[in-house]
Amino acid sequence: MMLDQFLSEGVVDAPRAAAALIFGYFLGSVPFGLIFGWLAGAGDVRSIGSGNIGATNVLRTGNKWAAAATLICDAGKGALAVIAARTYGGELAVLAGLGAFLGHVFPIWLKFRGGKGVATFLGVTIALDWRVGLFAAAVWLVAALLFRISSLSALIAATATPIAFALFREPLHLAAAALLALLIFFTHRTNIARLTRGEEPRIGQKISSPSA
Repeated sequence: MMLDQFLSEGVVDAPRAAAALIFGYFLGSVPFGLIFGWLAGAGDVRSIGSGNIGATNVLRTGNKWAAAATLICDAGKGALAVIAARTYGGELAVLAGLGAFLGHVFPIWLKFRGGKGVATFLGVTIALDWRVGLFAAAVWLVAALLFRISSLSALIAATATPIAFALFREPLHLAAAALLALLIFFTHRTNIARLTRGEEPRIGQKISSPSA
């Protein structure tokens, strides 16, 4: 069941759907990577590495606590959006989660250039179904330990998540996870190109200039 079905079948009305998306978007648009990068004395994290505000790029500054704080807060804002909206209905929770992801990736405050959405995706997933969320996090961790490449781990986890929702017979969450997985592949398009060339940097590797 997708958004058009929500509206046409009267499951949720358009104003409430819009409110959930907007709420999630503005919550997701808080640039924690940029904030913690400045607090750690690393300056603007957009000027190094991949040039985005995600935890992996913050880690390239060498400030592990800032990277950890970014990871936790980026995941937390996705989870919070879902949990807060769930009070008004499961469908609105999904829309708020989608909004949080979009807010992180395309924050209005940073001219729509944010992070790649992996931590927020995991936070949304955990809040939708903790079993699937922990499974996705475990898949990312195992892949990271095996390959030491954050982007590849993210792509593997994103691919596995809709499958897990399908196994638990959660069609609404499956549809949302599939959409978010496609968006993650989009945000990682330059990483995919480097992966095919064998040029993708490994976790913790410092890069002096933005490489997308």
